Amino acid sequence: MDIWKDSIVLNDQFFDLADALVDSKSYRVAEQLRAASFSISNNIAEGSGSFSSKDFANFLNIAHRTIFETANISCVAHRRKFIDKNKLDQLLNDLDTLSRKITNFRKSLLNSNQ
Repeated sequence: MDIWKDSIVLNDQFFDLADALVDSKSYRVAEQLRAASFSISNNIAEGSGSFSSKDFANFLNIAHRTIFETANISCVAHRRKFIDKNKLDQLLNDLDTLSRKITNFRKSLLNSNQ
């Protein structure tokens, strides 16, 4: 599934970023980045095992909301000067792209049920 593959690629980026945040002040931010980005792909994967499109759509909704959580943590990391503006912009752009793909896939799931 393309959205799952995209979320895994994005997850790698956030794990790499978290690994680079070695300062004790940034430890909590790094852990939050790992958890939130991991949750996106986990919810897509878990939802794909659903027996109904409606249930799968619910997991996609959770993954979608977690994208916003990940974006927020990224913005905080930038404000705390843990990441630069270029990295933030790239991450937010990638999150936005995945968000749109999840939204479109979720809509197609719900429309196929009608």
